[in-house]
Amino acid sequence: MSDFFYQLLAIIIYLVGMLTIGWYAYRKTYNLSDYMLAGRSLRPAVAALSAGASDMSGWLLMGLPGAIYVNGLADAWIAIGLTIGAYLNWLFVAPRLRTYTQVSNDSITIPSFLDNRLKKNVKILRIVSGIIIFIFFTFYVSSGMVAGGVFFESSFDLDYHVGLFIMSAVVVIYTLFGGFLGVSLTDFVQGTIMFFALLLVPLVGVFVTGGIGETTETIQAVNPQLLSLVTGTSFLGIISAASWGLGYFGQPHIIVRFMAIKTVKETKQARRIGIGWMILSLVGAIATAFVGIAYFQQHPDVTLTDSEAVFIDLGQILFHPFLAGVMLAAVLAAIMSTVSSQLLVTSSALVEDIYKAIFKTNLTDLKSVLFGRISVLIVSVIALILAWEQSNTILNLVSFAWAGFGASFGPVILLSLYWRKLTGIGALSGMIVGALTVIIWGNTDLKDVMYEIVPGFLLSFIVTYVVSIFTYRPNEEIDREFDETVSLLKNES
Repeated sequence: MSDFFYQLLAIIIYLVGMLTIGWYAYRKTYNLSDYMLAGRSLRPAVAALSAGASDMSGWLLMGLPGAIYVNGLADAWIAIGLTIGAYLNWLFVAPRLRTYTQVSNDSITIPSFLDNRLKKNVKILRIVSGIIIFIFFTFYVSSGMVAGGVFFESSFDLDYHVGLFIMSAVVVIYTLFGGFLGVSLTDFVQGTIMFFALLLVPLVGVFVTGGIGETTETIQAVNPQLLSLVTGTSFLGIISAASWGLGYFGQPHIIVRFMAIKTVKETKQARRIGIGWMILSLVGAIATAFVGIAYFQQHPDVTLTDSEAVFIDLGQILFHPFLAGVMLAAVLAAIMSTVSSQLLVTSSALVEDIYKAIFKTNLTDLKSVLFGRISVLIVSVIALILAWEQSNTILNLVSFAWAGFGASFGPVILLSLYWRKLTGIGALSGMIVGALTVIIWGNTDLKDVMYEIVPGFLLSFIVTYVVSIFTYRPNEEIDREFDETVSLLKNES
């Protein structure tokens, strides 16, 4: 049988597996809390790998190895910043958000939490938050669909639009029916596939390239500066790259996982699993790039198709075609896990934070889940239309959207959890300033000097704090919930 058959078989098994998990989750989904948060029942490992898989996307298996392959270890500062940011997010945000969202009217989305947490005159904050999520994530989902279409086009020589439909159909079906549980369970499987693939490729590859010593010597022969963390960058460049970690505090599709963990105590175990997965996966991605440098230097007759395809090409070279297909499934898993998470968060924003806030209506559980599924379908269709014509603009929006969410929501989330004097006007002002700063900075040459999340995050934090100081009025209910949250956390620790 041909290599193509084995690789296609691996992909088909993977896709059928994702649909099966979606069907299983569908049978476990009874109300809106189940659909949006899996009834707050996620176990630590599922929550941790779900957060990691929905975070990393194709960047982990393609973008990072490609950047290291070309520029060396100096491009690892983004990975270092992300690891630190993810750890701090798990440490400071996860336990408080899990507790506070339940104390404050059992909030099931980030905008609804801010609404319930701040109490007075903040419906506009909930609506604006929902609109920001809807707009940015629709483009975010579209970028993932584009990546899926390109994946099938480059890996199986399928027409771009056929690949776009295959990838979109599978991810939409299991998200549409399985809801948060379906997304989280598929993320867990996808995260596991990504993890083992990123360990297997460099481990096998380093034996092929002669062991660690000979591999290192080969890399140094190509360019000794590739192994330096500081050569080829500047202090501002390091700060700019590492500042990606700031974005974690404001990413709705990541921090919503914290709200779904079964108990607060389990956030500690989830943190250890999640950060362990992240560190080993990032090290595997970086090691893959260096093994690739050594391999293609030692085998000049073998051509690398593209720097960002170093993981895929090594997988094809080093393994049996079926295992090579599993490596391809890992790339697809990275793309799909992010798209499904973003679809669900966007759906919840449409139903919980825009529809209910504007029309001031309470829906039955049956109608809420139905509206949630319709919203997934609506967002998917819009994203598919945007993705129909391949556009680098959409793909480049990922880093822009990361900064936008980080600057808009990050400071507000942190202050809402740790500062009782946050006000609705302060939160709204900070969100607007953060978003505008990212938009303005990101569309000037200043973005080449410093990543726009840095000024956006700082200005948003300052504005939120200052405006809240001037508009703060004591509120007994806010104080009671704040104190109850702190007390519950002390009892759980």
